[in-house]
Amino acid sequence: MTPELHDKLTAARARLILDHPFLGALTLRLPLRAGDPRWCKTSATDARAIYFNSDYLADLTGGETEFVLAHEALHCALGHFHRRQHRNRSRWDLACDFAINPLLQAEGLKAPPGTLALDAFAGMTAEEIYPCLDDNDDQETLDQHLYDQDSTDQGQGGGGAEGSQSPQAGEGEPPPGGGRQTAPSPPDHDERERLAAQWRQHLATAAQQALQAGRLSPTMARYVDRLIQPRLPWRALLARYLQAAGREDYSYARPARREGAAILPTLRSHQIDVVAVIDTSGSITAAELNEFVAELNALKGQVSARITLHACDNELAGAGPWVYEVWEALALPETVAGGGGTSFCPVFRWLNEQGHRPDLLIYFTDARGEFPATPPEYPVVWLVKGAASVPWGERIQLN
Repeated sequence: MTPELHDKLTAARARLILDHPFLGALTLRLPLRAGDPRWCKTSATDARAIYFNSDYLADLTGGETEFVLAHEALHCALGHFHRRQHRNRSRWDLACDFAINPLLQAEGLKAPPGTLALDAFAGMTAEEIYPCLDDNDDQETLDQHLYDQDSTDQGQGGGGAEGSQSPQAGEGEPPPGGGRQTAPSPPDHDERERLAAQWRQHLATAAQQALQAGRLSPTMARYVDRLIQPRLPWRALLARYLQAAGREDYSYARPARREGAAILPTLRSHQIDVVAVIDTSGSITAAELNEFVAELNALKGQVSARITLHACDNELAGAGPWVYEVWEALALPETVAGGGGTSFCPVFRWLNEQGHRPDLLIYFTDARGEFPATPPEYPVVWLVKGAASVPWGERIQLN
């Protein structure tokens, strides 16, 4: 590393600490290491350190260098190395970059040329963005994610042993005259778990310190809070709402004469009336619709629910509604018309015209469309794919 590049990196971290203390605190957790240009084309991280191509960084401005350091630190702090699970790696990598870059741009950092960013993904997590991408998307991340077990698949080198212990900031300066000749080996399962626990603590500590100093932006605070606070899976939340709608209650109805003259409370259960609506505007995939219907079918028997299924984009599907009694299996119709714009008004207008007041309405959608101006008198649960908000009702995050 040349003295000029050393000074540039030092200055970039100092400016992050002063101007963006949350991001600066995270970058201090990672030592900076020069990577061999044969495997490190721009910058990279393995959740233990930040690696960089010296020639690449030399061509960046000071502000762009800050962006690169903060970008790699957020990959680690947000646990992207730990959250992929079963997902396709290249698609997950794209989703992670699409999640991070708008956050940094909202903080006022200047992105280097070639940075992936779409306004539509602003504020969304990688899990929320992932279903919006295609497995065959040929876009490439600007940096390299070296923390996966298959990190050698995309020309990122491999075989070099990094060791099983996470290095401390400031350690491991590159050898004179260049970077390490092989890419670091990705963490194994045990180290991945240790790193995930460490980075959760680093994230919470940095956020708390910045918040106490009044230096954590509302956008970043909301994003971090969503990751730190545990959330129940959508299936559990949907079950909770259905069980609440179908809970058994006490009845004070007059008993039959043979039961005696006294009126005592008795526990009675009843069938509940549920309307389920699927958004067919094109934003929800067939696989997701089938998963939703299968889950609803599994729950309907548990709570003794009669399901009225409807489909809607900007108007109700002409073939609907489809009604399923408690004893009938719920299934997605073979052909459901749709693909137009999105309006939620037709469903509520139809229920009003029918004089139908269900115990619960569940709407499966991306929540991007026209809502009725006022909420109905019955409870509504929005099962939402993506980051869009709803003006009323209860919102459950799908992905």
